[in-house]
Parts: sequence; structure tokens; C-alpha cells
Amino acid sequence: MQAVILAAGQGTRIRPLSETIPKPMLPVADKPIVAHVADAAIDAGADELVFVMGFLGEQVEEHFGETYRGVPVNYVTQEEQLGTAHAVYQAREHIDGPFAVLNGDNIYDVESVAALFDAAPSVAAYTVSDPRNYGVLSTEGAAATDGAGADAVAGESDSRRARVTGIVEKPDDPPTNLANAGAYVFPAEAKSYLDVPMSERGEHEITDVLEQVIAEFDVTAVEVDRWLDVGRPWELLEANELYLGDMERDIAGDVHEDADLRGNVVVQEGATVEPGVVMEGPVLVKSGATVGPNAYVRGATLLEEGVHVGNGVEVKNSVVMRDSAVPHLSYVGDSVLGRDVNLGAGTNVSNLRHDDEDIAIDVKGESTSTGRRKFGVVLGHGVKTGINTSFNPGVVLSCDAFTYPGEVVTDDR
Repeated sequence: MQAVILAAGQGTRIRPLSETIPKPMLPVADKPIVAHVADAAIDAGADELVFVMGFLGEQVEEHFGETYRGVPVNYVTQEEQLGTAHAVYQAREHIDGPFAVLNGDNIYDVESVAALFDAAPSVAAYTVSDPRNYGVLSTEGAAATDGAGADAVAGESDSRRARVTGIVEKPDDPPTNLANAGAYVFPAEAKSYLDVPMSERGEHEITDVLEQVIAEFDVTAVEVDRWLDVGRPWELLEANELYLGDMERDIAGDVHEDADLRGNVVVQEGATVEPGVVMEGPVLVKSGATVGPNAYVRGATLLEEGVHVGNGVEVKNSVVMRDSAVPHLSYVGDSVLGRDVNLGAGTNVSNLRHDDEDIAIDVKGESTSTGRRKFGVVLGHGVKTGINTSFNPGVVLSCDAFTYPGEVVTDDR
């Protein structure tokens, strides 16, 4: 089975984190988002990967190389972002049989991808409480539509599958509560369907390809157990919460005997944990990171390579990307810090409103609820704060922005 993985988008909704890193390459636990997708495809039986690249695609190619986990890898470039069908069309010269299409910024569990491959031709479906904001599948058969768990998604039971009869985008009266989860297995014949007309919203849509396949073949909807579209900063936090929560304790780095590591903490070889540090898992400290002395790290928290968390610092439920520093007497909670961020002593992040309402942040010019009661800040790559800076919840700072000593930051910049 060939797997075409779409990794061409920059990710405008997750800016500023995607300014210098393509969204599929943002970190989730121990690897980029798109590497989790590739792993799921290989574990499900893919014997070739084709990456569709675009913005800063060389980062994708550098990560995967000519082979990945023993599987050959090919690359094509989508010069213009003209839709998902257009992206897959770029890979047509590599397609020579049935092929899967997976989004490089989506999170799936391996068992569900395996079930999708097994049921080909097929489309992934995910049960949602309100499907009106999704593409919704019409089905015939026994697919569950009551929000039940997906313990049998690996193909052991037909109760998780149904024949697809159609798909409708964001309907006022949804035919089911099965959202299209954006993963497909197409028959070889679908290669000739990829050159679809442009839609009303100016894109060549993969759902138009799906409709042609439905008209010619029996297509199975396979309910997936785990699906997350990592499109916005808080969804990057959620993806890390999922994967860090699956880790098992592994202490390979240099940990001082006076440090207290509780639960599922991973300290990679080459990382250092100083005396007086308390960690409550799930926490991942990657190689080259240093923590302490006397720091408190809890969450689900990812500290990437070269990160420094210093004396008297607390980091809770956050992603701190490589080569960033939180050196002295600071608090960072429920936040995403980009690369090369440096927080001055006494920088404090507020992550809770006094009225207990969900935190909203600005996404492409619109105030958008995170759906989270606790959410801190998003700091772009290269941000620097002056000492004793305080942040209101939901603040987003652009790459290379800075604050003055003693500032209270209430608005984006």
C-alpha cells in the first residue's frame, strides 16, 4: 500500500509557530506531527511513502531522507496551495496501485489506520456531537453513531463500519454524526479522478474525488478511535497531551540523586536534571535539555533539545521548543513557546480568567475560543521578555517580539 502524506501547508491558523517551521514539522512528544502520521501508516502496512511538500519542504525531506524505517520515500512539491486533490495530483507519477491519503497534520491511532487499510476502498469517520461544522458522511449499514468508543476499530467487528453513500459539507441537517476525518484509501482507478474542477471556494477538493469513487465502488466508512486536526496552538498542546500520556517512564539522562521524578517521566540520554527538581509526569526532557536546580515541571510538558529551565521555575502543561530558556523565578503554564525564546527573570504567565470563562486567542484576525478554561500564551520563535514581565491569558507574540522590564502584556504584538 502506498501512502501519500500531505505536508505542503504552512499553517496560517497556528502562526507564529509556523513562520519558520512547516506546521506538520511542529513537535508532538518525541517527533514532528507528520512523523507520527508516517509511523501510523507504516505500522498499518504501508510499503512506500510519498510526501507532498510545499512551504519549507526541505525540512520534511531532511527529516525522512530516502528511506524511513526501512520504507522507501519519495517527495513531490505542490508549488501553489490549491486544495487537497491538487496536492495528491502532484504525486500521480508515483501512484501505481491502491493508495492511501493521509493529512500530515492530523493525529490518528495505528489501529484505526490499519482498519482503514484493511477495509479499502475506505474513508475514516469520527463520531462528533455536532457534525454541522464538518464534512458529514451518509452511510448504509451498522456504523456506530452514538459516540461509543472504538475498541473494535481494528476490523474485529462490523459494528464500526458502514457503506458510504455520499458526503455533504457542513449541512444544516446532518444525515449522520460521522465526520469525515480526512484519511482515505482509494482504488488504483482513482488516480484518473484526481484532476477535479475547482470548487466554489477556489480549491480542488479531495471530497470530489471521494464522490467519484463512491459512484463506482463500494466505499467503507471506518470509525477511528483517535483523530485530531492540529491546526491551532491549543490543538498542538492537546496532541502533546495525548502522546505524552502514552509514554512509559525511562530515565537515561543525568539525574541528580536529590531530584524527585514522579510517574511517567522520560529523561533522554544527554539531558540533565539538577538537585531539588520535582517532576510529575507525563514529562519528556529531550537530549541536551537542562532542568534546575529547584525547578517544578509538571503537566503534560515537552522540553525539547537545548531547553534550559532554571532555578525556581515552574513549567506546567506546556510545550517549550528547542534552545529556549526559562532561566529564573518564572511561571509558564498551559503555553507554547517557540524556538530560541528567552524569558527574563520573574516572567509570569496567567492562564486563568477571573470569571472562569474559556480563554480565547486571535486566529487569523478573529477572537477564537480555545475551549479551555486554562490557557496561557503563544510565543513565537526568538521572543525575549524583560524581567518581571506579566502576560494575560491568550496573548500571542510574533516571532522576535520583545517586552520591556516590568511590562504587563494584555494584547498581541
